Amino acid sequence: MAESMKGLRRTHRCGELSLEHVGETVTVMGWVQKQRNKGGIIFVDLRDRAGILQVIFEECDCGAGHFAKAERLRSEFVIAVVGRVEKRAGAVNENLATGQIEVRAREIRILSESETPPFQIEADSKTKEELRLKYRYLDLRRPNLQRNLMLRSRITSSVRAFLTGEGFLEIETPALNKSTPEGARDYLVPSRVHPGTFYALPQSPQLFKQLLMCSGYDRYFQLAKCFRDEDLRADRQPEFTQIDLEMSFVDVEDVIDATERMVQQVCREAIGLEVQLPIPRMTWTEAMNRFGSDKPDTRFGMELCDVSGTVRGCGFGVFSSALEAGGSVRGINVKGQAEMPRKKIDALVEFAKGYGAKGLAYLSVMPDGSVKSSFAKFMTQEQLDALIKTMDGQPGDLLLFAADKTPLVWSVLGALRIEVARQLDMIDKDAFNFLWVTEFPLLEWSEEENRFVAMHHPFTMPMEEDLEYLDTDPGRVRAKAYDIVLNGIELGGGSVRIFQSDVQEKMFEVLGFTREDAYERFGFLLNAFKYGVPPHAGLAIGLDRFVMLLVKAENIREVIAFPKVKDASCLMTGAPDVVDPVQLEELQIALKAGNENEEGKETDGAEADSEKSDNKKA
Repeated sequence: MAESMKGLRRTHRCGELSLEHVGETVTVMGWVQKQRNKGGIIFVDLRDRAGILQVIFEECDCGAGHFAKAERLRSEFVIAVVGRVEKRAGAVNENLATGQIEVRAREIRILSESETPPFQIEADSKTKEELRLKYRYLDLRRPNLQRNLMLRSRITSSVRAFLTGEGFLEIETPALNKSTPEGARDYLVPSRVHPGTFYALPQSPQLFKQLLMCSGYDRYFQLAKCFRDEDLRADRQPEFTQIDLEMSFVDVEDVIDATERMVQQVCREAIGLEVQLPIPRMTWTEAMNRFGSDKPDTRFGMELCDVSGTVRGCGFGVFSSALEAGGSVRGINVKGQAEMPRKKIDALVEFAKGYGAKGLAYLSVMPDGSVKSSFAKFMTQEQLDALIKTMDGQPGDLLLFAADKTPLVWSVLGALRIEVARQLDMIDKDAFNFLWVTEFPLLEWSEEENRFVAMHHPFTMPMEEDLEYLDTDPGRVRAKAYDIVLNGIELGGGSVRIFQSDVQEKMFEVLGFTREDAYERFGFLLNAFKYGVPPHAGLAIGLDRFVMLLVKAENIREVIAFPKVKDASCLMTGAPDVVDPVQLEELQIALKAGNENEEGKETDGAEADSEKSDNKKA
């Protein structure tokens, strides 16, 4: 039978006790991790979120009744223990923070009994994740998950303290919004009061935080819950939290400065990491040319090299045809891997094809100086020598090349360098390399829609010196936009906003919007801009992703209390689920027969939990 606490009050958490408490009588409460009955003496490992404590029961100390209770204990029973802290009589347990002490019990109360759990509650569990997520309430008892979530709590406290100290106001924005279907798919909420109409859950608070700047609140922040109906990845969930902020009367440098100092404080307080300021910066063009990515991982080299000029006019048709079509030829130098087996090279070729490449060309500079290559027979010795020199090829190096339209070459080699680095264990997993990527293109051409679309969103300010090209060469215009990257993953990003009506109208015109279209979608913001709008800028950082990287977790699910799986379902609750037909009738919704959910696919890659994706294709 379960007992009540009967006036008992916990004096300490299990992991808080140490040698300084020896001689004190304490009351501890928690879950039984393990019970070991040695005949006349029972050892119990008692666990709570602070750690594990050894408790000793001897009949002569606690009496027959309490000893009998201790004999009944099984894993995950919840108990309260009153006892005296003593220095361990036996060997010290170096693996426990409380390993030098133990509690000699004089009283025990069994507060709750437990069935045998479906898996053992232990750190670094080998239990399949699907089973752990089904019983997430048990999974969350594991020490490593508890450490992750406690760290997350410290991070949010640090963020709030920093931003409040900088004069930011924490203001909540609505969760039921108007749908503006230009970016990721919205989660829609039907209205009962207005049949046939829908709210959308926020992809970000972008428009509302700009309205707050129009309203004079000057500095806003929010730990905002956001929703995007997208396929899940290792670092993406359908609902996520972002550190969202906006500032008035500022420019790029002001936002970057505040963000850097916030990141520095959070890292110092959370994990003792001292982030050196200023964080390095790199333009988007430099990032793409050097790393083939706008979120480059700078923990290792193997940078891209443009060899277009070197191979121009050679006899290798793959190279020449790409250059004739206006593309480029680029390569990476995999140092010391000239003797990589052909089977592994072929696997890299297949990997590249997965990113749209037609293939990969390779050239091995063997240790004796000879060359093995898939294309050497199409080039003269002088051309080969020039190519190797351009690539800084040395005996023992493997050179890999892609040739196609430049954006595709960037994408292929950017992904390939990461894959090769992983395979060869070239990445320093203890490093934290922060980076700003700046001066993104304002627009990108959509082949699907046959028009320019906004790379960030339609309220991003162009670089002033590029405004003249909006009419004549829109693709040349750079944005006053900036992303913060950590170890090759986009933490978040933001931009300076357009606040002049003529620039905003021109932006909509370039995007193919009529005035009526613009007001239909964003009229509430555009109307607010008629009444005096300050220059403003902002940024959003994905909190879940930030925590994931700081704790070196492999998946974002390890830092979210109740995450979804790859098809956006919850294994614990069974959501999403059918609803009562009466509810649908109240909403005047009828379901088509035969609808089935298609399971999403989980892949590697990143799209930041930031404002960047909201209204991206407007």
